[in-house]
Amino acid sequence: MDGSNVLASIRENIENHVGDKVTLKANGGRRKVFINKGIIEKAYPSIFVIRLENDTQRKVTYSYSDVLTKTVQLVFSV
Repeated sequence: MDGSNVLASIRENIENHVGDKVTLKANGGRRKVFINKGIIEKAYPSIFVIRLENDTQRKVTYSYSDVLTKTVQLVFSV
């Protein structure tokens, strides 16, 4: 499977979870890992937006390649 197919399936998976709660594990560099809970707010062609649960005003955006390279890991809540 080539890279574009993998990115397309990651995007499709995230698009299917818009509005759902998610646990976000993000690599902050220098061995820092940030873990937050939030809701996937929007999915655009190249990025997606997560509104953090603990701070209603704060939103973070990541690209689908961040998920592919495991810079960001998402765990969907059931």
